[in-house]
Amino acid sequence: MERDSFVGNIAQDLGLAPSQLAARKARVVSEGNQQLFRLNPSTGVLTAKESLDREEICPQSETCTVFFTVFLDNPLQLIRGEVEVVDVNDNSPVFPEKEMVFEIPETTLPGSSFPLKNARDKDVGSNGLQNYSLESNSHFSLAVTTRNDGAKYAELVLDQQLDREENMEMNLLLTATDGGSPPRSGTAQIRIVVLD
Repeated sequence: MERDSFVGNIAQDLGLAPSQLAARKARVVSEGNQQLFRLNPSTGVLTAKESLDREEICPQSETCTVFFTVFLDNPLQLIRGEVEVVDVNDNSPVFPEKEMVFEIPETTLPGSSFPLKNARDKDVGSNGLQNYSLESNSHFSLAVTTRNDGAKYAELVLDQQLDREENMEMNLLLTATDGGSPPRSGTAQIRIVVLD
């Protein structure tokens, strides 16, 4: 959400007239280090004080709930509220390195696997990293596994024996894709150096 975006109407939620909020000097305080919301006591409208970035507020967390307290004077009353910050697909998967280099002897047997550096996606859930793919080639395939925590890991698998005299070096494109709509992706180059 951008700065000054509408979050809710406190007066409506509390069943109070906006004039009552103003008369009772209503103010809002966010829990935590950062004041995220602003209350207009004459209208009862709660707005975002600054732009809300879910990945900054709740990094790598499935749910993101922000708590605040409304203070009313005469008589003193404290009312706790919460705002759920929903993830949008605003980040692409990113690999830690743009190129991964593997030196593989030509005597390496088919079925051998090579762990790849994994992409990271700041988005979570269905907007987070969902799959890896490898450009079509005659020597390698990709094995993707999912751990108990839901993280995806990829390994390069040798399908056909390498021949240095035929190919001294191969370049493959690895793609990481998220589950957003539309999906976002990131790529890394895999360079295979075939050793004699």
